Amino acid sequence: MSIQVISRDGQPEYAVVPWAQYQALLKAAGHPEQAAQAPLETPVAAASDELPGLESLAALRQAKGLALEQLARTVGISPSYLTMIETGERQPDAAIRRSLAWELGVPGWRDAL
Repeated sequence: MSIQVISRDGQPEYAVVPWAQYQALLKAAGHPEQAAQAPLETPVAAASDELPGLESLAALRQAKGLALEQLARTVGISPSYLTMIETGERQPDAAIRRSLAWELGVPGWRDAL
Protein backbone atom coordinates (compact mmCIF):
# COMPACT_ATOMS: atom_id res chain seq x y z
CA MET A 1 0.00 0.00 0.00
CA SER A 2 1.39 3.40 -0.99
CA ILE A 3 0.74 5.86 1.85
CA GLN A 4 1.98 9.40 2.31
CA VAL A 5 1.99 10.61 5.92
CA ILE A 6 1.79 14.34 6.55
CA SER A 7 3.11 15.47 9.91
CA ARG A 8 2.81 18.68 11.86
CA ASP A 9 5.01 19.44 14.85
CA GLY A 10 6.57 16.00 14.53
CA GLN A 11 3.23 14.18 14.90
CA PRO A 12 1.35 12.39 12.08
CA GLU A 13 -1.69 14.45 11.14
CA TYR A 14 -2.94 13.03 7.82
CA ALA A 15 -2.50 9.89 5.75
CA VAL A 16 -2.90 10.15 1.98
CA VAL A 17 -3.63 7.00 0.02
CA PRO A 18 -4.33 6.42 -3.68
CA TRP A 19 -8.04 6.48 -4.57
CA ALA A 20 -8.22 2.78 -5.46
CA GLN A 21 -6.68 1.82 -2.13
CA TYR A 22 -9.08 4.15 -0.31
CA GLN A 23 -11.99 2.44 -2.04
CA ALA A 24 -10.62 -0.98 -1.02
CA LEU A 25 -10.34 0.19 2.59
CA LEU A 26 -13.95 1.41 2.51
CA LYS A 27 -15.10 -1.92 1.10
CA ALA A 28 -13.13 -3.88 3.71
CA ALA A 29 -14.71 -1.77 6.45
CA GLY A 30 -18.19 -2.51 5.11
CA HIS A 31 -18.87 0.98 3.73
CA PRO A 32 -20.21 1.61 0.23
CA GLU A 33 -17.78 2.90 -2.37
CA GLN A 34 -17.79 6.63 -2.97
CA ALA A 35 -17.97 8.25 -6.36
CA ALA A 36 -15.07 10.52 -7.21
CA GLN A 37 -16.01 14.15 -6.76
CA ALA A 38 -14.95 16.81 -9.20
CA PRO A 39 -12.58 19.30 -7.60
CA LEU A 40 -14.22 22.48 -6.38
CA GLU A 41 -13.64 25.45 -8.60
CA THR A 42 -11.68 27.96 -6.58
CA PRO A 43 -11.30 31.38 -8.12
CA VAL A 44 -7.63 32.28 -8.24
CA ALA A 45 -6.85 35.79 -7.10
CA ALA A 46 -5.30 37.98 -9.74
CA ALA A 47 -1.54 38.02 -9.48
CA SER A 48 -0.40 41.22 -7.84
CA ASP A 49 1.93 42.56 -5.20
CA GLU A 50 -1.03 43.16 -2.87
CA LEU A 51 -2.76 39.97 -1.86
CA PRO A 52 -6.24 40.10 -0.35
CA GLY A 53 -6.02 40.10 3.43
CA LEU A 54 -2.26 40.55 3.66
CA GLU A 55 -2.79 43.81 5.52
CA SER A 56 -4.55 41.85 8.27
CA LEU A 57 -1.75 39.31 8.69
CA ALA A 58 -0.94 40.43 12.24
CA ALA A 59 -4.59 40.17 13.29
CA LEU A 60 -4.90 36.70 11.74
CA ARG A 61 -1.74 35.57 13.49
CA GLN A 62 -2.96 36.89 16.83
CA ALA A 63 -6.40 35.32 16.34
CA LYS A 64 -4.67 31.95 15.89
CA GLY A 65 -2.77 32.57 19.13
CA LEU A 66 0.61 32.51 17.41
CA ALA A 67 3.52 34.62 18.60
CA LEU A 68 5.31 36.52 15.85
CA GLU A 69 8.50 34.54 16.49
CA GLN A 70 6.63 31.23 16.37
CA LEU A 71 4.97 31.92 13.01
CA ALA A 72 8.18 33.30 11.54
CA ARG A 73 10.21 30.22 12.48
CA THR A 74 7.47 27.87 11.27
CA VAL A 75 7.35 29.65 7.91
CA GLY A 76 11.16 29.71 7.70
CA ILE A 77 11.81 33.43 7.91
CA SER A 78 13.19 35.72 10.57
CA PRO A 79 10.88 37.47 13.02
CA SER A 80 12.13 40.85 11.75
CA TYR A 81 11.19 39.92 8.16
CA LEU A 82 7.72 38.84 9.30
CA THR A 83 7.36 42.19 11.07
CA MET A 84 8.20 43.96 7.80
CA ILE A 85 5.58 41.85 5.97
CA GLU A 86 2.95 42.61 8.63
CA THR A 87 3.65 46.34 8.45
CA GLY A 88 3.60 46.39 4.64
CA GLU A 89 7.27 47.32 4.37
CA ARG A 90 8.01 44.11 2.40
CA GLN A 91 5.95 41.91 0.10
CA PRO A 92 6.61 38.18 0.55
CA ASP A 93 7.43 35.98 -2.41
CA ALA A 94 5.08 33.20 -3.54
CA ALA A 95 6.72 30.50 -1.41
CA ILE A 96 6.39 32.54 1.77
CA ARG A 97 2.77 33.44 0.92
CA ARG A 98 1.96 29.75 0.44
CA SER A 99 3.58 28.90 3.75
CA LEU A 100 1.71 31.71 5.53
CA ALA A 101 -1.50 30.54 3.89
CA TRP A 102 -0.93 27.00 5.12
CA GLU A 103 -0.11 28.04 8.68
CA LEU A 104 -2.96 30.55 8.96
CA GLY A 105 -5.54 28.65 6.88
CA VAL A 106 -6.09 31.39 4.30
CA PRO A 107 -6.68 29.64 0.94
CA GLY A 108 -6.73 32.81 -1.20
CA TRP A 109 -3.07 33.45 -0.43
CA ARG A 110 -2.16 29.90 -1.34
CA ASP A 111 -3.65 30.23 -4.84
CA ALA A 112 -2.15 33.57 -5.77
CA LEU A 113 1.29 33.68 -7.32
